[in-house]
Amino acid sequence: MEECISIFDMLKIGVGPSSSHTLGPWRAAERFLAELREINKLEIVHFIKVDLYGSLSLTGTGHATDLAVMLGLSGQDPEYIPVENIAKIIKEIKDTNILLLGNTFEIPFYVEEDIKFNKNFLPFHANGMTFTASFFDNTEYSSTFYSIGGGFVVKEERVNAQKKQAIKCAFPYPVQNAKDLLEYCTTQNRSISEVVFENEKSMRSEEVIHTELMRIWDTMLECMYIGCHSEGILPGGLNVRRRAFDMHQNLIGLSNYSNPQEWMQCIRKTEVKFRQILKWVSCFALAVNEVNAALGRVVTAPTNGSAGVIPAVLMYYLVIENHQAGEKEIKQFLMVAGEIGSIFKKGSTISAAMGGCQAEIGVSSAMAAAALCELMGGTPAQVQMAAEIAMEHHLGLTCDPIGGLVQIPCIERNTMGAIKAINAAELALETDAKNAKVPLDKVIDTMWQTAKDMNSKYKETSEGGLAVAVNLADC
Repeated sequence: MEECISIFDMLKIGVGPSSSHTLGPWRAAERFLAELREINKLEIVHFIKVDLYGSLSLTGTGHATDLAVMLGLSGQDPEYIPVENIAKIIKEIKDTNILLLGNTFEIPFYVEEDIKFNKNFLPFHANGMTFTASFFDNTEYSSTFYSIGGGFVVKEERVNAQKKQAIKCAFPYPVQNAKDLLEYCTTQNRSISEVVFENEKSMRSEEVIHTELMRIWDTMLECMYIGCHSEGILPGGLNVRRRAFDMHQNLIGLSNYSNPQEWMQCIRKTEVKFRQILKWVSCFALAVNEVNAALGRVVTAPTNGSAGVIPAVLMYYLVIENHQAGEKEIKQFLMVAGEIGSIFKKGSTISAAMGGCQAEIGVSSAMAAAALCELMGGTPAQVQMAAEIAMEHHLGLTCDPIGGLVQIPCIERNTMGAIKAINAAELALETDAKNAKVPLDKVIDTMWQTAKDMNSKYKETSEGGLAVAVNLADC
């Protein structure tokens, strides 16, 4: 089955700290509300119970899964909710034991009783959840969803139905794997971003594509800006001190600016010494993921836990490599990154609960490497080589967040993923693609096989690795 995945499916605006454990359950709760409306029973809901399973249960509180479910049932949109309102809404629910269902109907809601954490795994996916509504007419309605990574939410029966129908993608250039993409680039004499643009135009106008891509970039830029200007300790109990603020101050010194756009121009004018380049890249990545860890707004790229890699590498290009670059290059970068991410999703996974951190940092690094390579003049074959190199050196990377929080080692891993992406792009540019030994599709296949072979305790369960090696009491 050919699967149409838009770049806007891969690059989503939402709230941290996790795309699969926060954004996914939030969207699932919204979909449950929609189902209640479809059966005309939203207004007669007596109470709602939520069961979280598998990885959602094991790391749910650290990833704010319980908060996301409450916010989704409350009718809040993660893309637009003022993040400063989140704490107030949650506090009101906990203090009053009342939830404003769909932002309209009051129902009783006792957090500790009505959200149940079940350590057993449902067979379809590691991130399963079931919503059950009881009505005043003494009937019930249940619906089970699966958060499969990157904010994607599916229902098992719908996926099975699609497989039986063999739905064909409507893109003019349907891409199932890297080989398909490269063939289109060759036969059509187009770059990867040009092929992607043609596909996107089959779904929406050029104006909408432009507007939405720039809205994604503006969100990334604002996130970096906020992270570089925020001090303090991250929430969650690990007492992790924000580092982007101090690093940024040491790098930029005394400078005058009043908004993210002026800030970017200010950095462009700063004389960046060679030894400072990697510090700037690390600073950008740290900033994003510190905002993410604090339930701030980020762009899932392809996940929240790896949200810092792509903005850091794009910012690197804009302020270090090409001071003349503007909207054209920004859109080109995001289109390539989104397409490479979609190929990984189709051929493997972008869910850490299924594949470990190779599915998050590894994929984001591959996406960023490919995008940077095209901007720096790489051929489509070199672009794919850049993605392959980046992923090749993330294979087997485990997911072992301490305390179930997207902080240690997650925040630092974004800096590593960004730096590897830049290195991978440079290596690809210096290599004749004819001499490539490992096609991108082979690396994706290997990543998926590695994911299947990986012990479950290293897949976002906090049951292995650093998650058990470090005593929380010592943090």
